[in-house]
Amino acid sequence: MVRQKVILVMIDALGDAVARAQCGYLMALVEAGQARLWRMQSVLPSLSMPAYTSLHSGTPPAEHGLVSNDLEVMAPVPHVFSIVREAGGVTAAVAERLYALLFNAAPFDDVEHLEVVEGAGWVTHGCFYTEVRHTRFNPSMLGDHDICNSATLLVRRHAPDYLLVHSAAADAVGHTFGADSFEYRHQVWNMDNELALAIPVWRAAGYRVLVTSDHGMSAEGRHGGAEEGMRPVPFWDICGREGGEMPETVSQLAVAPTILEIMGLPIPETMRGVSLV
Repeated sequence: MVRQKVILVMIDALGDAVARAQCGYLMALVEAGQARLWRMQSVLPSLSMPAYTSLHSGTPPAEHGLVSNDLEVMAPVPHVFSIVREAGGVTAAVAERLYALLFNAAPFDDVEHLEVVEGAGWVTHGCFYTEVRHTRFNPSMLGDHDICNSATLLVRRHAPDYLLVHSAAADAVGHTFGADSFEYRHQVWNMDNELALAIPVWRAAGYRVLVTSDHGMSAEGRHGGAEEGMRPVPFWDICGREGGEMPETVSQLAVAPTILEIMGLPIPETMRGVSLV
């Protein structure tokens, strides 16, 4: 039995410093006492697949073994999607293909796995995308407006107990222009603007909303190591009360147990992080 429904928004490659400077809506919630904000340290390697797995499993890459973006395997440890499903809950995701690969089906089929409706896997309902590209010559990508609207559609149609909303646009822009660019900062602002429209709708539907990232981005458009800007990310808990900026820096391994504690579900021993609730 799920106690509280949760939406996790994952803004790919959102560094902590840029988030605090550009995410005016999310910072307004902190200032108004409606959200808590932590500075969070990503796992190493500071790459997407290791971090996606750790965010949902509470297990460091050195233990779960997914230490590269070039692997085509499912997550080998218990994770939020599996635990919610085993408890009889409904899960959903609007996310890039790596999430489908990790938590629903491997290898990923570019046609068959783009959409999941009443699926039997760990993700009950899913809208997955493969096109995330931004170059000076081809500025095409799935927009944040569509991602947030797709998430709202899943909420209306299926009322999932756990919903992942993942935007990879900032990562694509950051790799092209670097974290110290107008383009990257504007993309971060754009997602915050979309969340200003979506989060009130999700909260009115009864969801607790969490917002974070997998890793940051360097000024030259890279991540994966421990350089300045690559590891610090924000973590917002839009709880509606007792908000403010938290003084401590916390581990990314805290995200999965935090989600499960909010939902009232058991936290397995494989999760090394400590809940922030």
